[in-house]
Formats: sequence, C-alpha cells, structure tokens
Amino acid sequence: MDLKDAVDKVFKSNRELASKIIKVIGVLWRNIKSAGVEELKIMNFCGTHEWTTTHYGLRALLPEGIDIVAGPGCPVCITPSFYVESAIKLALEGVRVYTYGDAYRLPAVKKINGVKSLAEARSIGGEVSIVYSLLDAVKDVKEYKKESVFFAIGFETTYPIYASAILRNILPESFRLITAGRLTPPAAEYAIEKVGKVDGIIAPGHVSTIIGGEAWKPLSEKYNIPTVISGFEPLDLLVSIAEILKQINEHKPRVVIEYTRAVSWSGNKTAKNMIKKVFEEYDAAWRGIGFIQRSGYRLREEYLKLDALQRYGIREPDPAQWSYDLSPGCKCGELIIGRIKPIECPLFMRKCTPNSPHGPCMVSSEGICSIWARHSFQVLSQIKKLSIQSNK
Repeated sequence: MDLKDAVDKVFKSNRELASKIIKVIGVLWRNIKSAGVEELKIMNFCGTHEWTTTHYGLRALLPEGIDIVAGPGCPVCITPSFYVESAIKLALEGVRVYTYGDAYRLPAVKKINGVKSLAEARSIGGEVSIVYSLLDAVKDVKEYKKESVFFAIGFETTYPIYASAILRNILPESFRLITAGRLTPPAAEYAIEKVGKVDGIIAPGHVSTIIGGEAWKPLSEKYNIPTVISGFEPLDLLVSIAEILKQINEHKPRVVIEYTRAVSWSGNKTAKNMIKKVFEEYDAAWRGIGFIQRSGYRLREEYLKLDALQRYGIREPDPAQWSYDLSPGCKCGELIIGRIKPIECPLFMRKCTPNSPHGPCMVSSEGICSIWARHSFQVLSQIKKLSIQSNK
C-alpha cells in the first residue's frame, strides 16, 4: 500500500473530524504533561483493535509519550499447548478434528508422533477439517457419521453459539467439544497486575456486545483506570484515546461506551444466560502465562457427555502439573500481557515469521507478532513524517 493511501485511510470516514480529534488529544496531553506526567500507557484487549492501531499507523499519529500496548486479546495465542497436543493425538488416531483456520497452524510445544500442529497432522494423514463455524462442522458430521470433535477455542463472543447448539440439542451423537474458552476481564486484571502501570484501557467491542459495559466496571473502579469500550474503525480508536485522556485530566476514571452502536451497559442477556446454563467458570490455564482465577469456560456436569477429553480419557493438567508451554526463546507470554513489544523479541522476523511461526503470537491474524510482521512496524515513522508534512 502507498504511504499516502495508508494515511488517507486513517481519515477515510471524516478526515476533518480525525484531524480535530488528534488536535484534542494533543491539547489534553499537554495538560497532563504540565502536571509532571511524562508517559501514559494505554492497553487494548482485542486483536482487531491492535490490527487497526498498527495497520493505520495510529501510534505514529499520537504525541510522543502516549504508548499503546497490546494485552491478551487473541484467543488463539493464549490457547494452551496441551489442547493442541490433545487435538493432534485424536486426529492421528482417526477422530476427525474440526478447527478454525487460525488454530490450524497453531504450534504445540511437544511433538505428537513427530508433528507439532494440526496442519502437520493432516499432512501425514490425520483427520483434520477447517471450518468457519460450529454449524458447518455439525452439518459435515451428519454426513461423515464417525467420531468427531470440535476445537472450541474463543472468548465470550463465540461461546453463545456453542451454548445455543447444545441447548437446542443439534449436536450429533458422535460429536464432542474440546472446550478451551476463556474470559477476558480476568485476563485484563492479570495483565494490569503484571505490567504494574496501565493508565487507560481500550476494552474490546465484540466481547462487550455479550458481557456489556458493566463487566468492566469492577476493574475500572479497583484500579482507578479510565476504560473505554471502543469500536474498530480508526476514528473509534482516536475518540476512545481522547476520552481516556479526558478522564485522566478530570481525575474521574470510569467506564464509557464509545461503541454505542453495538454495545449496551447490560450486554446480551440472552447470550449470557445461555452460556451460564451450559458452562461454568473455573481457574484456567493461559498459554505462556499460567492459571488465572475464574477465567475459563468448561461444560457443566449435566453436559459432560459432550466433553471430548473425558470421552477419550485425556486428563487436563492441574496447576501443580502445569508447565511453561512456549517453545525455547519465545516471548509470547510477555507480549500477551503487554510487557514487551514484538521488536523486543530476538526471534521476531528472524526465526519466527508469518510463513514459519515459532510461537502462537505469529500464527493468528489477531496475534500481535503476526499483525506487526504483516503491517510493517517500520512504516509508522514514515507515516508520521508524511502526516507532519501534510499539516505544514
């Protein structure tokens, strides 16, 4: 993409409005700096927010001192290696494994019969099928009529679909789930605790359509952090950043919904009730991080007949047995909680590339390493120079 086109896209909805927002951000930042603050760290918790921020060069348009970092917003990236290894094992034993495309190339830490991903398992005859949704898998299973499992990864956004299918009893008898769902707010709190200094939160829009703005209130109040639930266009993010700075100026941190066209305060009550009926929260493992309290979804006792791991006698590791599940040298654990940026990982664009991913953050389209690799972090400084020139 031409650099000018990249800049133009930032302003595509309303260039004049975008310019005004950037000026407002500048004024607010100068007020904050006058109080002796030299740096602000704003954390996002959504892969799509990180994609927009990086793809459109928003970091380069912000005043120096405002740092946007990515938190745990990629469901594929945080899926423990154990689940990948279990899926590979089943696929090689003849059980068909249905998976989303992003998880297809997700590398495991341990090799199972010489392979480390579902893609590799399929290349040597493993039963692996890529689907776009659970319903696509269900349709195929009805024709396939053999033992099958669905690799059910995802955050709160995807789990109403799984719950609805179970409650409507549309899953075939031969079909089961590897449930690896995770909850976003507990991980956000974990990241804030570990990073130590987060001045603002850009909360995920898609997740918040389900859990609502109220789910972020305890976090904002506990840590006195301005929290804005944002949409996904460049203008959405610029407005959200301005709102965070405004709250810092006013010393009144709170939860604000910028993405009002899709998110309500209470969220989708029907979806939340369906999830609650089928799944329960438990202390779950996150790849490269470890266990986070009440951060995972698992099937309730009355639905355990649908649990793939139980069906095939695969035991999940407990906290005492859990081990660091990243390949040697991989920094995804630190990247996921915003402690470092991709360019600080010695493997980034060397041993670890989009074509040959070493770690989970390079596999998914929502992974920060994949985003930075595909949308060139080097372009940001050039975009900023072009922006400065256009304002002269």
